[in-house]
Amino acid sequence: MKLICLLALAALGASAQDVVWAPKPDVVPAYVPPHRPHTKLTDVKAKHAGQANWDELVVNDDLLRGEYVFAAPGSKLGKRLHPDTREFWIMLDGQIRFDIEGQEPFTASKGWMVQVPMQTFYALETVGDKPSLRWQVNVAGAHTLYANEADAPAMPGFHWMAVSVKRLPGMYEHGNKPYVTFEEAAKANEEHRAGATQRIVQDGRETGNFIYGYEKDMKPLDPKDRGHYHPESSEFWLIMAGQIRYPIEGQGTIIASEGDVVYVPRFTFHAPRFYGRGPSCRFAMNGYPDIAHLFDVKPGTGR
Repeated sequence: MKLICLLALAALGASAQDVVWAPKPDVVPAYVPPHRPHTKLTDVKAKHAGQANWDELVVNDDLLRGEYVFAAPGSKLGKRLHPDTREFWIMLDGQIRFDIEGQEPFTASKGWMVQVPMQTFYALETVGDKPSLRWQVNVAGAHTLYANEADAPAMPGFHWMAVSVKRLPGMYEHGNKPYVTFEEAAKANEEHRAGATQRIVQDGRETGNFIYGYEKDMKPLDPKDRGHYHPESSEFWLIMAGQIRYPIEGQGTIIASEGDVVYVPRFTFHAPRFYGRGPSCRFAMNGYPDIAHLFDVKPGTGR
């Protein structure tokens, strides 16, 4: 089956490029907890050392929520669905068996990118003899509905009641798939060797792009290049392989490694770049499928 089509960088150059006047705060936006420029997976693991099950909230703004979830062997999530939002996961370690309505059950391991559309029942279980670790993303404020009352957690100020809901499960539109493996996505990018982007997750409220390549295939580093900023959405990345270099306005330069998460608020210049000798990969996430990138206009060039 053909992999999700590549969004070649050359295609982006074919779109209209205009000079406009855009708002930019006089003061670089501050980081509001739990957000930080760089969350190191090694630090998160150390914080939770000795715990059988844990989660660490990293992103929780007005658009998206992202967290690490660590689960002991045999840990389960019972049958459930999200009424209006898509949830997705990136496997960082161990194995999880996913049972998604309309799909044959499958077991995901490191590097798998898994998603479930809204109104679609799913359940999952950590299998094998080692814990699982996953990166989990959903729309901010998303709610979960449960097939069994016993699986519903306590919610202060709320009670659980039986309801009837008309739904349409299993809509994998816009090229979305139940899962894509790191190996097949990386292979497709190896054939291009230009840092092409693959759209893995897309709907009207969240997007996830697989960006893979080599520093040696890029243009020489321009230390004065501030990159771009986004006026409507924050952006964050999970490093899936190698290292990524991030000059971030107000934060200096960050070198992020596999498993780390990097976050930038709205209106903040950033210029991610593959780093090191080997292959590098980042999974980029934000709240819009075709987010605007605003670049500095160089004096006298109009671009």
